Amino acid sequence: MAPKLPQISGETIVALLRRLGYQTLRQRGSHVQLSRTTRSGEHRITIPLHRTLAKGTLNDILTRVAERLGISKEQLLSRL
Repeated sequence: MAPKLPQISGETIVALLRRLGYQTLRQRGSHVQLSRTTRSGEHRITIPLHRTLAKGTLNDILTRVAERLGISKEQLLSRL
């Protein structure tokens, strides 16, 4: 069974992704677009800067980033 996802903000996820090598491309309104070059090419992801991210949104972000970096979602969560 997967661990329960914490309630975290978009700002927290953006800070985590910056520590993992992502760079801000642009911000439009309450959404930030980040980018990182990986072995399989450039990975872009958009993060909503909401106070609390919806569980599905957070799960999707963690899944996409974990796949691109070749690590598990649990490893990403442990870095928060």
